[in-house]
Amino acid sequence: MSDKSTNPATAHLHAHHAGDAQHRHTTEGRSPHILAWSVGLTLVFAAVEVGAGFWANSLALISDAGHMVTDASALGLALMAQFLAKRPPSANHSFGFGRAEALAAFVNGLVMLAVIGWISVEAVGRLRAPEPVAGAAVFVVALIGLAVNLTVAWLLSSDQKSLNTRAALVHVMGDLLGSVGALVAGLVIYFTGWLPIDPLLSIFVALLLLKSTVSLLREAYHFLMQGVPVQINYAQVGADLAAVDGVLSVHDLHVWEMSPGQPALIGHVEVRELQQWPEVLHRIKDMLLKKHGIDHITMQAEQGKADAPYCAKP
Repeated sequence: MSDKSTNPATAHLHAHHAGDAQHRHTTEGRSPHILAWSVGLTLVFAAVEVGAGFWANSLALISDAGHMVTDASALGLALMAQFLAKRPPSANHSFGFGRAEALAAFVNGLVMLAVIGWISVEAVGRLRAPEPVAGAAVFVVALIGLAVNLTVAWLLSSDQKSLNTRAALVHVMGDLLGSVGALVAGLVIYFTGWLPIDPLLSIFVALLLLKSTVSLLREAYHFLMQGVPVQINYAQVGADLAAVDGVLSVHDLHVWEMSPGQPALIGHVEVRELQQWPEVLHRIKDMLLKKHGIDHITMQAEQGKADAPYCAKP
């Protein structure tokens, strides 16, 4: 299929003229170098830690290695989504590709849930039947892993506006906690020989990750389902629209985000006189931008009756 994003026959259809919304349909301000470096560091250490985890027979180290492997995939997916989100609108995707980052975040969240489940099942098995663990090797590898994870987390923390990057950061924080858990487990086993510490710390790390993963999934799901942006009060928007001079009622009102941080609104308004619509629309745009931060607005005017009630349908 040919790329229609640069088709001159349709390019003018995506143009914004004077008075139109000022947002772009592409996601900007994202540095692919941050994710690229993160992917590289994670892949290198993942290969080291997978082998060391099985050699030392440590579940804490294996679970941390599992995190690293899934992190490499998560960061790669996030990087791909970031490049995709930069593509301009096309004839097939008139809103652009900004939702690619939220989709990647949702997929990464689901993968993280699967990893948490696997770690928990394995940990329960180890509690029932403890296995010998090479404590010294676990400590050394976990210490190196902690340094790697701290570096990657520092890189990703510079882009907290992106849901996609924050999803990748959740994976990395899971690795960081896993490295801390493996490090403690290695020390305890080396000095005391108490094997249950290995699966117990794995379960503790999994529970810590569960809350942030569920929160991330909820946020990504809300965005993908075109939910009203969390910072916008839908009922208040409807009431403010109805209060604009010249507006009699509001209906068929919808508010959502086309891409993260870019709210949009469509709706029908009944006005006293259709010839006054340009002035009323100007007041509506000014109010929505100043009070609610909504720039992308599509309103349809209808001739109304003086006694028409306010109504905002979801």
